[in-house]
Formats: sequence, structure tokens, C-alpha cells
Amino acid sequence: MMSRMRLGVLTSGIGIARHCLSKNALFQRNCRRHFSSLDLNVDSKTGVAVLSMNKPPVNSLNLEFLTELNIALEKVENDKNCRGLIITSSLPRIFSAGLDITEMYQPDIDRLQEFWRTLQDMWIKLYGMNRVTIAAINGHSPAGGCLMSISCDYRIMAPNYSIGLNETQLGIVAPFWFVDAMLNTVDFRQTEMALQLGTLFKTEEALSIGLIDKMVPQEEVLTAAHQEMQRWLKIPGFARQLSKTELRRPTIEKLIRKKEEDIGYFRDYITKDAIQKSLGMYLESLKNKKK
Repeated sequence: MMSRMRLGVLTSGIGIARHCLSKNALFQRNCRRHFSSLDLNVDSKTGVAVLSMNKPPVNSLNLEFLTELNIALEKVENDKNCRGLIITSSLPRIFSAGLDITEMYQPDIDRLQEFWRTLQDMWIKLYGMNRVTIAAINGHSPAGGCLMSISCDYRIMAPNYSIGLNETQLGIVAPFWFVDAMLNTVDFRQTEMALQLGTLFKTEEALSIGLIDKMVPQEEVLTAAHQEMQRWLKIPGFARQLSKTELRRPTIEKLIRKKEEDIGYFRDYITKDAIQKSLGMYLESLKNKKK
């Protein structure tokens, strides 16, 4: 899990800056919805939405940003004209650096629990989404960024970046649903080693173990995602959706059953003195790097 420091870049909430075009205009032009930290553009001709994260400096996932992501995912799922979703980043060299460490260091307990609940909800929405989902990974994607990527149906990544669930490097344990998502993507042995060692895989390594599905040059990531989307959209939607549901439902239902237990475990673990000390040292090291 990486973090952006408190440099005045915290989002101010989940307000939508501008509403969608009218329903009649939807069939004539793109429908663009602006949030404070992301942009959602639905192409009415292709039925493909592009969700571009834009929360400098590293698209770190704090409570407000996760709330915006939840709203955007709901809009995509509820838009009858939308058939597929591409998730990417507007920032150079970063897809998402994962969870915001400052949400977990010396936290307000109520906010901490709401933060984790909102993360759970985001994952359930993305992992179980009926629409085709493709991650256009145009930068580094550690921890929570990796979770978002492997929650999509297909992953395309530019070379010379890294991806993986590296929580143990910060003294944090990936929750069971992170683990399950990884196990459903790569084999048990790769997951076992990667989660214990906190491994970040280079693009080429990630491709070789199936953590991503395709590698293309940086400037071709989004184009390749649109091209791949067309292959998926040729399949009858109901058959593809039911197949996805059958495969992913047990993993999702496991978290739904254990949501409150998982929140309690996270709260109790992250507030341990040893973990707080480790997080504090990590944040201090980031400050020193800025000097």
C-alpha cells in the first residue's frame, strides 16, 4: 500500500461537478460525468464507458475517492446503454498506488470503519459487475491498485511498471477477499509466495504468471483496451454475464457474509501499537524522501 502525503490534495467530498447530458442527447453524443477525482465518459455509439482516475499525485484510495468510485460504478451498472467499462488513469506513470495510509495511521475509529466498508462495497461492485470490465493499466499498480486490476475481466498493462499485493512490506496482512481474488487469478503457489513476500511483479513477470493478460506499449494501452472490449462484446451478454456470476458469486458471497467480521478484524489489527508504529515509520520515510 502506497500513500500520498497530506499536501493539500485531499478531495473535498463526493459532489458531482456537472450532471450528464439530457436523455435525448445521450444517443447523439458522449455522456460525460465529472467527479472531483475521476472522469466517467460513456460513448453512446459503442456502449463503452471509460472511467479515468485523476487524483494526484498517485490515485490513492481514501474514503472520499472510494465513495466517488462507488457512485461511478453504480452509474455504469444502471446505464442501460452501457455494455462495458474500461478503467484507467489520467496520471503519468501511475494507475493507483492503493489504499491511503493516512486513513489508517492514528485514525478516527468511525471513519476507519466506514473507510473499510466503502472499500468492501467498491470491490463487490467491481468484481461482480455485469458489464464487461477491462483494466487499462498505464502505470504502477501496487496493493489496492492491484486489487482493482484483478477484479476486472481483462487486464492490459504497459511495460516497465509493477503490480502486486505488497501489503506485508508495510507489516499489513491482505484480507481474505484480497487473497481470494488473487487465487482466482493466478495459482496457489504464486499467491502463497507473493503475499508472504509482498512481491511487486514487473509487467513481463505479471504476464508470465497470468496476473495480467496482455502487454502493449504505453501509448497503445487505451487503444488496445477498446479493441479487446469489442471481442468481449461480440458474445451474447446474458450468457457471458451468467458465466461470470457463476464463477465469481461464491467469492463475493463469502465477503458479504463476513463483512462486519472483516471490518472488526481490520479495525483491531490496524490499531495495534506495533502496526501503528510501522505505519508511522513508513510515513516518516516518505517525508524524508521529499526533502
